[in-house]
Amino acid sequence: MKRLLVFFPALFVLLWSTGFIGARYAMPHAEPFTFLTMRYALALALLGALAVMTSAPWPRWRPASHAMIAGSLIHGVYLGGVFYAVRHGLNAGIAALIVGLQPILTTILAASFLGEKVRPRHYVGLALGLVGVALVILPKLGGAGAYGFNTLAPVFLSAIAISVGSVWQKRFVGGVDLRTGTALQYLGALVPTLILAFATETMVVDWTGELVFALVWLVLVLSIGAIFLMLYLIREGAVSRVASLMYLVPGVTAVMAYLLFGETLQPVQLAGLALAGIGVAAATHQRGPKVLPPPS
Repeated sequence: MKRLLVFFPALFVLLWSTGFIGARYAMPHAEPFTFLTMRYALALALLGALAVMTSAPWPRWRPASHAMIAGSLIHGVYLGGVFYAVRHGLNAGIAALIVGLQPILTTILAASFLGEKVRPRHYVGLALGLVGVALVILPKLGGAGAYGFNTLAPVFLSAIAISVGSVWQKRFVGGVDLRTGTALQYLGALVPTLILAFATETMVVDWTGELVFALVWLVLVLSIGAIFLMLYLIREGAVSRVASLMYLVPGVTAVMAYLLFGETLQPVQLAGLALAGIGVAAATHQRGPKVLPPPS
């Protein structure tokens, strides 16, 4: 597994970017909290079965509760806040830009609570990445949208939640088996999402082929595949470097939308994708150990 680690960041960005494509297929056919409830329940069932069949060790109550807290933040609050805001009229570009603050927030939290060393070069890289993200979503910023506390606050909460959840995962859940730990994460995300679906939505689902495809794809590829990769990367490396990969997601998503839906891919977006890549490279670069010359 260690030998393949070098390929995991690129694979994670590719898989994570498909989540926005899957959401586009699903949202016309189900309300957001209802859809997320189905997604988390199915992921929990599959991962729970996998853990039982492979005799994966289940953690004690304390680390298990930490895994559920991390899951409620990374999955429940993060996705729930974005979906709620967009459904209630917030411009998708504004939502993406606000969520794009996550790598900077995560880096600050990781430095404060995990003691991760962040050099000035890393902060420069994070700033370049944020500018790159802004350029990628610039064509979407001019659209109409509802800008109020009830739409902006959930998205800011989403950015904070995934940042805190990532640090929480590294600090308290690092020693938990990925199979059982991820299952517990979805249990932590499922409970509040289900309550919100019951309280605020009709929970009516239009079972079309697009919805089924999106649900299966998002569960298997995102909720299991991409999340496994993210948690493994967090466990094996610095949280701040993993978070910076999120800067590449809007650009890769824009390319996918161009290929799948024929959305216009403007030169400014390509420039933003390149700038985000430079920023991520600067933020994730690690200097190797100095090699001393042999004694003469």
